Amino acid sequence: MITLLIIILIILVLWSLWGFFSSRVEHAEYSILEKKKGYEVRLYPKHIVAQTTVEGDYRTALNTGFRIVARYIFGGNVKKQGIAMTAPVVARENVNQKIAMTSPVMATESNGSRVISFGMPKSYSMETLPIPTDDRVKLVQIPEEKYAAKRFSWFATEVRVDHFEKLLIEQLKKDNIEILGSVAYAGYNAPWTPPWMRRQEVLVKVK
Repeated sequence: MITLLIIILIILVLWSLWGFFSSRVEHAEYSILEKKKGYEVRLYPKHIVAQTTVEGDYRTALNTGFRIVARYIFGGNVKKQGIAMTAPVVARENVNQKIAMTSPVMATESNGSRVISFGMPKSYSMETLPIPTDDRVKLVQIPEEKYAAKRFSWFATEVRVDHFEKLLIEQLKKDNIEILGSVAYAGYNAPWTPPWMRRQEVLVKVK
């Protein structure tokens, strides 16, 4: 029994180390304007995202959109050039509004349609980024915007994301902070990252 516990402990330690080092990628830049109870108000500088719009439920759209945009950064462009991944990955409802996050992926939804976006490394400009070979991938310049963000860990199931979205909206309304868009989900870690080390967030543009 003791031997089994030691083996499990070693596996968990190695898994945690792997998750830590494999998740060390460039993160979206932002400054914290205010820390509230349960969330932060942040200012994100202007940046560039590679994004795609996909149909389907939350998990299907996120996985499909991730693969489409990931192909672009892994060489699916006219220069066949690899582009370093950044974090988080963001998902947002497609409501004909601009996305304001730098990330690997962001996803949102409206009438079954979601926008999935990866933030591009800050070393690139619209002029230096290679052109996607897949016309479903668009490069978009995002202006400076202010967001409220609520952080959580472990798995980002649709039920859990919905739960934290509702909590964030309730907290913003309680604090009389005006909401300017739909809530987005942002995931910062690779799929193999241990659940206790995962950084997940829900975000919404605010005034």
